[in-house]
Amino acid sequence: MPVHASQATSGRQSTAIAGEHWPIAFWKMSAAGNDFVIIDHRRPLITSEQMAEFARLVCRRKFGVGADGLFFIENSDQADFKWRFFNADGSEAEMCGNGARCVARFAYMHGIAAARMRFSTLAGIIEASVEDTLVTIQLTPPSGLVLDQRVQVGSREYTVHCINTGVPHAVVFVDDLAHTDVRGLGFTLRHHADFGPSGTNVTFAALTDAGVRIRTYERGVEDETLACGTGAVASALIAALLARAEAPVTVTTSGGVQLKVLFNRQKNNDFAAVQLKGPAHLIYSGELTPEALAG
Repeated sequence: MPVHASQATSGRQSTAIAGEHWPIAFWKMSAAGNDFVIIDHRRPLITSEQMAEFARLVCRRKFGVGADGLFFIENSDQADFKWRFFNADGSEAEMCGNGARCVARFAYMHGIAAARMRFSTLAGIIEASVEDTLVTIQLTPPSGLVLDQRVQVGSREYTVHCINTGVPHAVVFVDDLAHTDVRGLGFTLRHHADFGPSGTNVTFAALTDAGVRIRTYERGVEDETLACGTGAVASALIAALLARAEAPVTVTTSGGVQLKVLFNRQKNNDFAAVQLKGPAHLIYSGELTPEALAG
């Protein structure tokens, strides 16, 4: 079959990334419904300038592997290792709670770190412990707390609580979580001028007998995801500040998985030893070919 010019160009563009390093080994992992591609990048394969586009193409569903984000695991002088994390749209993010649990289990499974480890992120040093498929991470101290912020959307005003749990979150408590327009309202709040210029993740939360149930519109994925670790932490901390929950808080995700958020409440609305605990699963491993970047 003849190769058309457009196909040949696409092939040249895809092989330009990673050069002669194809095929590239990867691992697909999932934590509470957040799915990720992980690449051992301690031996460099892809230039820093190519990482964002590589991640965007690989994370495409139906064309690539499909994922909410991609991690490059790299060597570190400050911790057991460090990561570069890119959302599905190619934007680089400071932190990802569920991704951190996947990365920790990956590092332990591959002898990169012991069961208790420390790794470096743009949000700071994260501590983690692995026990079979159950992974606990200790996040950096939260910041940027703003309670009861009034945000105008059209003719309606919403009460929004903001906190940075590694990435910024706007938490909105609702009465009917099942019928909340997470995609529409989440998109609007994520891009609202009050949270500019970088925007925010938006977590909608409802109190339950078991704790808190959440649905999150994630910045960088630009859609609702089945889970959000930093969103789970944000909703639990805000619920505690509003005297609606006490540690440990059970947070149920859109995918129905329960996560545990542990913390020590301090004076002046501060928190210490903020931890996120839940499962992290290896789904499969394989090799990427240059055609993963085509299409």
